[in-house]
Amino acid sequence: MKKFMTAGAALLMTTSIATAGGLDRSGQGIGVIFEDGDYAELSFGSVSPDVSGVGIGGTTGNVTPNYMQLGMAYKTQLSDQASLAIIYDQPFGAQVDYDTGSTYILTTTSAKVESDGVTVLGRYEINPNFSFHGGLRYVQVEGTYNRAAIPGIVPAYQSDYSSDSGIGYVIGGAYEREDIALRLAVTYSSEIDLELGSSGFGSTALTTTIPESVNVDFQTGIAADTLLFGSVRYVAWDGFKLIDDSPLTPTPIVEYDDDVYTYTLGVGRRITDQLSASFAIGYENSTGETTGNLGPTDGFISYQIGAKYTMDNGVAISGGVRYVDIGDAVTDPPVGGAFNDNDAIALGLKIGYSF
Repeated sequence: MKKFMTAGAALLMTTSIATAGGLDRSGQGIGVIFEDGDYAELSFGSVSPDVSGVGIGGTTGNVTPNYMQLGMAYKTQLSDQASLAIIYDQPFGAQVDYDTGSTYILTTTSAKVESDGVTVLGRYEINPNFSFHGGLRYVQVEGTYNRAAIPGIVPAYQSDYSSDSGIGYVIGGAYEREDIALRLAVTYSSEIDLELGSSGFGSTALTTTIPESVNVDFQTGIAADTLLFGSVRYVAWDGFKLIDDSPLTPTPIVEYDDDVYTYTLGVGRRITDQLSASFAIGYENSTGETTGNLGPTDGFISYQIGAKYTMDNGVAISGGVRYVDIGDAVTDPPVGGAFNDNDAIALGLKIGYSF
């Protein structure tokens, strides 16, 4: 049963979080630290959003290009009680491109944020039921911004932001009962301050703080070969700002006024000794407030199916498909675009090896 314990969470994370609140993408999961023995994994995600709206000047066309996600992790068992994991992900990101040839007022406006993260995480099992984990997280971020002029309101502006990096910490604990495949894990991630060099007119830097977050992950057996699993992720996006010190950007490029809670709930079923499957629902509440023009979405509900096949040689292949129904949004004035009836499809593949 213990090998099946991780199936639900693994299947859920084969696809990255499409259109999650703020700049969230990977969800910063640490599930690899709970794998048995020595273990390595490689994961790929492909997300295809379709986000369009209408406002001053006409329709926008799809303003959210497709993107890929990459993840890697390695975990080693140092002793009966101690283990160590190294996790690579792309935790935060965003891309919007209004350069669609439409007559929409923001045509030619675009922005992109990319990141890489490395987490070094240790775990110590106090006894068969309780453990704690903690470590350091390194995050590197870079981006670009190209704003179209709005006559009489704001001038055109363009800047490339060179990468900057910072280090934060991760700490948490878990309670487990192997006889019923129960695990409850709580993980806190600290905020990280960044200052990116800027090439914009009159600009020296873009400053921001990656917010703190808390992940709560659980799973439990509810019947023979059947697992209930889920998670709650809280990110303190309220007060988050991307601030360019150019005189041409007197207000933040991006600003969020609400913390974000993202929920998932699913059921996994072991079909044979080698094959298991799962279904999960994800939910993020809509705030009902106007959104920035660089992120015209507000909440979502998602549906995912997945499967995992484990071979006799220790290799496990997981795959998942997620459909995301994106919440309607109205962007900040003076543009006030209406973005309705949008969605996204995410595909994921994970290859794991236990040795």
